[in-house]
Amino acid sequence: MSTPEPVLHRPVFHRYVALGDSFTEGLGDPAPSRPNGLRGWADRVAEQLAARTDDFAYANLAVRGKLLGQVLDEQLDAALAMSPDLVTMYAGGNDMMRPSVDIDALVARYDDAVGKLTAAGARVAIWTAYDAGWDSVFKVFRGRTAIYNELVREVAERHGATLVDFWRFDGYDDDRMWDWDRLHMSAAGHQRMCVEVLDALGVPHEVTAPDLGPAPVRGRAEQKKIDSTWRREFLVPWFGRRLTGKSSGDNVAPRRPVLGPIAATD
Repeated sequence: MSTPEPVLHRPVFHRYVALGDSFTEGLGDPAPSRPNGLRGWADRVAEQLAARTDDFAYANLAVRGKLLGQVLDEQLDAALAMSPDLVTMYAGGNDMMRPSVDIDALVARYDDAVGKLTAAGARVAIWTAYDAGWDSVFKVFRGRTAIYNELVREVAERHGATLVDFWRFDGYDDDRMWDWDRLHMSAAGHQRMCVEVLDALGVPHEVTAPDLGPAPVRGRAEQKKIDSTWRREFLVPWFGRRLTGKSSGDNVAPRRPVLGPIAATD
C-alpha cells in the first residue's frame, strides 16, 4: 500500500476533478443507477472526500478510449475553469498500446499539463502504468511502459505531484482484479485502487482492499476455453478498432461534466 502523509498534514479537498480515459471513467465497475452505468475508483474516492466537508463537489471528465492528446485537448481547460483543489489524471495507456509511440513527446505534453494544474493551485495525482509482464498478450508493451514510467516519475518530482505507483503494486496479477476483457479493472480492482489513491493523498478513509481469498485452480481445458472466448470477443475487435481508427469512446460523453455533489447511494 502507499505510505500516507503524517496526521497533521492530512488534507481536506472541496473541488475534485478527475481526468483521463476508461481507467478513470470506471469501466469494469458497473453501477446501473450512475451516469454511464459506472462507479469506478474515482467515484469511490470522491465519496470518501465528500464525507470530510460540507461543501464538496466532484466532476469526472474521463472518456474511454482517449489518447493522451485527446484527454488534454478536451478536458484540461474545462478542469482549470472549475478551479479545482484536487485533480487526478491518468492518461497515455492507450497511446502505449499503439503500434508506435513517441514516448518523449507524449510525456512532454503530460509534463506541461501537470505544470499548468499545479500552477493553478491544484493538488495533482498521476500514475505510472501497470506492469502487465505476467500476461501473455500485454507483456509485449512492458519495455516501453517501463520507459514511460520513469519519465512520469520525473514529472511528479518536478511539479510536486502525488505519484500513485501502479507499476509497483502487488496483487493485480490475480485475474479477479480485472474485468472480463483483461484490460480494465474489475470492481475489486477499482476498490483496491481507491484505497491506494486515498493513502497516497494522506486522506483518512473507511475503505478496505478486497480480500478475494485463494485464486481458483483451473484445468488446462477450462483455461483454454476462457482464453479462446477472450480472443474472439475482445482481442480481435480491439485490434480491429485500432486498424480502422475507431474508438470505444466515440459517441461517449463525460459522465460527470460539471462539479456537483456525490453520495455513496447516488
